[in-house]
Formats: sequence, C-alpha cells, structure tokens
Amino acid sequence: MKDYSKIGGKSTMQRTSRRLEGTAMGSTVFDLKPGVGIGPFYIGMPICDAFGKIEQDPNVYDVVHVKYYDEDPLKLDVVISFPDHGFHLRFDPSSQRLRLIEIYDVKRLQMRYGNSTIGGPSTLATFVAVYALFGPTFPGIYDKERGVYALFYPGLSFEFPIPDQYTDCCHDGEVALPLEFSDGTTPVTCRVSIYDKSSDKKVGVGKLMDRASVPPLAPGSLYMEEVHVKLGKELYFTVGGQHMPFGASPQDVWTEIGRPCGIHPKQVDQMVIHSASDLRPKTTLCGDYFYNYFTRGFDILFDGETHKAKKFVLHTNYPGHADFNSYIKCNFVISVGEGETEANRGGNKITPSTNWEQVKEVLGECGPAAIQTQGSTSNPFGSTYVYGYKDVAFEVKDFSRIELGAVKQSSGLLCPS
Repeated sequence: MKDYSKIGGKSTMQRTSRRLEGTAMGSTVFDLKPGVGIGPFYIGMPICDAFGKIEQDPNVYDVVHVKYYDEDPLKLDVVISFPDHGFHLRFDPSSQRLRLIEIYDVKRLQMRYGNSTIGGPSTLATFVAVYALFGPTFPGIYDKERGVYALFYPGLSFEFPIPDQYTDCCHDGEVALPLEFSDGTTPVTCRVSIYDKSSDKKVGVGKLMDRASVPPLAPGSLYMEEVHVKLGKELYFTVGGQHMPFGASPQDVWTEIGRPCGIHPKQVDQMVIHSASDLRPKTTLCGDYFYNYFTRGFDILFDGETHKAKKFVLHTNYPGHADFNSYIKCNFVISVGEGETEANRGGNKITPSTNWEQVKEVLGECGPAAIQTQGSTSNPFGSTYVYGYKDVAFEVKDFSRIELGAVKQSSGLLCPS
C-alpha cells in the first residue's frame, strides 16, 4: 500500500509504515563498497532495479519516500529516501540510473567495511575512526561558507562539521591528518557520499554534489537503447539492429526481439467510438491483445483477427504517471520529415525529453484532447490528455511533458486508444 502527497513543487510517494519488531533503527548493517554502492544498491543501477530490491525486503525498507520535481521532472534528480536509515538514492532524471548515494544521518545507518563497522547509534564515525578504517589519503577541502571539511577517497567522501573556534586549522593543504583539535576532540561525520570512482572527481555536498555522474553502460546493453521510429512504417532498435514493421506477426516479433514479459488481451476498448476508420461493431470487448516488454519500455498491440502488429506504445516512465515503474524508460527517437537524415538535420525529432510545446512546433497544432483518467483511487496524480495526429498520438501530463507515445499505421487521425 502506498500513500501519495505533494509538497510544494515536489511530489512524493510514501509507503505506509509497517514496522515489525527487529527492524528498528540501526539493527540492519549495510555493506559499504566505495565507488560501488551500499547494501543492495549500486551506482549506475536503473531505478526499477532499486524498487525491486526494496520490494524484496519490505521489513527493512518499511518507510520509503520518492521525491521528484513535478513541474519539470528532467530538471532535478529523482530521489528515493529511507528516513529510518538516514540515506537516500539520487537518480539521474534523464537516464533514471543511480548516480549518487547520500548518507545524511550517519547515526541511523551502521555500515560495514571489511571486517569492521562504523556509524549507527553505537559506533561514532569520527574523523580518527574513519581515517583508521579507510587509511591515509590526501588533504581534503574546507568549505568556509558551510563550515564543513570534506575528506575524499576514490568513490567515497566524508563531511565533518568544524566548530567556529577551530576553523583556522582547516585551510586546504595545511591540515594534519587525521584531524584532531587542540582540546583532544575530533569531529564526527555528518554526511557520507558514494559515487562512481572511474571519473576521478571529488564529490561532496553543495556544488560538489553535481559532479557525480552515472558510469557508462556495458557494451551491448539494451538499457536506454535508442529506438528509432519511422512514422507509419516501423521501429528500428539500434543496439541489436532489429527492424519491427507494422504488420509483423507474433512469430516475427518473437524471432526479432524475443519473448515478451507479458501478454494480455485488450478487454476494454473505450476509445474505439472515436475512430472513423474502424468499421467493427462498437462494443466494449475486442479480440486485440498486447505483448508487453516491460524491461524495454514498450508494448505491441496485435489485431485480434489478423494477428498483425498495428500499434506500438512507447513509455517514458516519468514519476507521477499511473504506470511509473511498470516499464523501463523507452529511449525513442521519432523523426519527422521526408527522411531520417533530413529530420535530424532540421531538428525535427521527438524524444522522451521533448515537451509538448516542442512537439507542436514539429507536428503543428492538433484537435482537442481526449481526457484520460482512472479515478483518484487508481491514479492519485490526476488526469492526462491524449492528442492524436496522423500515425502518432501522445499522452501528455499537465500540458507539458510526454507520458507515452502511441505509434500506429493509419489513414486518418490516430485514435488515442
């Protein structure tokens, strides 16, 4: 069960707390792997994989917040936060891959590195303890405005608050490590950052946080594969080199792109009444069926009579949509023009990052939208709007971002069903 709420310009999804005995703060130990990740979460993982790990262990992750910028979801990170454990995961909003892990309350999270533990309610992560556990490193950076000293290791950084009376001893390059004050005390870690170490960047809080980036994908990875769309003709998968034309049979599809993740009939055809080209009786039942490719971000709709592919549905997987996290983001490229080369040269391309105003600049104005809603219980994020053009339709949220694209071979305006 999940609760949904909106705070200012940011939206959050929160799972209802269901704490069980034995899952109290600090009772779980997370393995810390510098430059790689913590516990089951690793840098570069897709957001859907992170949700999968959460669902596998609900007693540990019993309170989960998902935060994103609803007005422009590509502007800020998508954040999965675990307030009981004091850390959150920052996902790049475009690729939806994990770029940064931030432990913002070290006293709530017990970490294990090698055979030793640090952090949590029982083991203070002091500067001396960190230095003893992770070994010598170069002098860090002192942020005068924030009063924080950052210590860096490959793929790992620690931030320590420095009291005002000891700021003079924290000038860059002049700090004797490990850092101890004249009264014999040593600062305690207030934040830990884990990030990709291959870039050799120093990542911390504030402006340093933006330096964290996702590692490159493995050669041949199908994640975020560009899918080129030729309107009225076919899809082309750039990594595997497969062509998927309209009219393809289920056997053709299995041969080219493999077994679907799911198959389900299209039982309710609510929008067929708007289709002038469909001469079949207007009933609420039809024999059409979908092949669902959740791990590649698209569906294929087959005609129930001819068993030929007649529509491709491409998902952008933006937070705030009813299907969020059901599909991986489809990295489609719709080229508009006489040919793909001409379209690319003229900038007439539509991708998941294209907003609705830009779509209209490419395709022109269209007729009124069909309002799509599932009710506040099934979809607490509100209605979306479906706009139809010849050969393509778009489901749009808040008149700004594309939630999905439906591509169909048609002689008139595409019915948004």
